[in-house]
Amino acid sequence: MPVVGATVMADDSTPSDTAGDDATDDSATDAPASDDSATDGAMTNFPVPAVEDLPEDLRERIAEETERAGFTPNVFRAFGYKPSHFRPFFQYHDALVEDTPLDREEVEMIVVTVSGVNDCLYCVVAHGALCRFYSQRPKLADQLATNHRAADLSARRRAMLDFAVKLTEEPGRVTRDDVAALREAGLSDEEIWDVGSVTAFFNLSNRMATMADMRPNDEFYDFAREEKPK
Repeated sequence: MPVVGATVMADDSTPSDTAGDDATDDSATDAPASDDSATDGAMTNFPVPAVEDLPEDLRERIAEETERAGFTPNVFRAFGYKPSHFRPFFQYHDALVEDTPLDREEVEMIVVTVSGVNDCLYCVVAHGALCRFYSQRPKLADQLATNHRAADLSARRRAMLDFAVKLTEEPGRVTRDDVAALREAGLSDEEIWDVGSVTAFFNLSNRMATMADMRPNDEFYDFAREEKPK
């Protein structure tokens, strides 16, 4: 899903993410959704609160994302249902993409691969847009979401995604040998930690998006699908 907090720019400039602010006013958590917000498609299994009813720090964060992307990614409005969860969810997301030696393309490759394994529509579509953007490879996200083993990848990235899939599908079978294989593929200990962290976070995100039936914004589907001239 997240995108889980995925953000893309309407003008194809570089996406970025910013940390949320702290706040204590969660009075909007149980506010009933208006007729419009309940049927606007952000999610179907829970009411979507109106943005104006959310605490100030959430409104500010959503406004930042809307200005940056040119639209409001539905995951932000969906997580507004529970402000006390919105804050740490997006703070951790921001840490994963900002404080890591992995490049952003690799982060998004992990997200799309894991989301494909989990059949998460929201995250495959939203983070697929980001994967296409950062990789500048219009076909890559579709390949990863379907079967990462069929994608044209370096040995390092194939090992990285093999590990992410195993941690997703068979976490009880992950051993020291799996971690050692990543070291042999050239990943540092910090990179291995971050591969695991991104995988774990988006397993949570995928399950939340599926449970809530979060729907990707239309803008994500077509974003960055054109081959850029060389």
